[in-house]
Amino acid sequence: MNSLHAHHRPLGSSGLTVSPLGLGTVKFGRNTGVKYPQQFELPDDRQAFDLLALAQDLGINLIDTAPAYGSSEERLGTLLAGQRQNWVICSKVGEEFEQGQSHFDFSAAHTRLSVERSLRRLNTDYLDLVLVHSDGNDLQVLNGEAYPALEQLKREGLIRAFGFSGKTVEGGVAALEAGDCAMVTYNLAEQSERSVLDFALSHNKGILIKKALASGHLCLQGEDPAKKSLELVFAHPAVASAIIGTINPRHLQQNVTSALQVLDSL
Repeated sequence: MNSLHAHHRPLGSSGLTVSPLGLGTVKFGRNTGVKYPQQFELPDDRQAFDLLALAQDLGINLIDTAPAYGSSEERLGTLLAGQRQNWVICSKVGEEFEQGQSHFDFSAAHTRLSVERSLRRLNTDYLDLVLVHSDGNDLQVLNGEAYPALEQLKREGLIRAFGFSGKTVEGGVAALEAGDCAMVTYNLAEQSERSVLDFALSHNKGILIKKALASGHLCLQGEDPAKKSLELVFAHPAVASAIIGTINPRHLQQNVTSALQVLDSL
């Protein structure tokens, strides 16, 4: 089986080494209020376990989760038992999803509560990476209490690196100035945050790409949309990893195949 192992790369200067594709796990825990073109059932435990095993076989070591992803963290805590050393786990703070609604809390107290809760749910004593889940008011959030709280949690060893999942260029740049990583939207339909990638490259900071495949909405006549999307994403040398949110083993395999074709040609 072709694997991404040979293409693992550093996430900026964070000290983390990640696979060029990461597995997004919103679909492990939540199927309401999500922006996917089709409805889906949550995978059962066997399906989820098999998908994680396949991801590992394909050379994926990065898992992206969040408190706002329903039961994702708790399920991963059970499914990854005995495998902690094999995975780079990224979770979030700031956004909560309850009774079908998102709400946000960026206070220092909630940031700590959220990280400690994620540690319990994920059955681990550290998180590799924690991102602030912005509500869109990026600079306001970054000027608040969440980032200093994450800095303190990093000093305590509860997290290894921290950063920001935002929506603006200004937010992305500010997030990188004070943190380790930014998660940025970048795809064939949306490239307005490219200058965040440029900043990361010149300052040796980490970049994760969200919505690399436009959340499954991308359609290209006569072309492989995943391959064309990943050609764009990996053409920028700042990109460490693109997060792919799928629970379909065939899609995961196809995305890895497309990624390998792109990465091997660079």
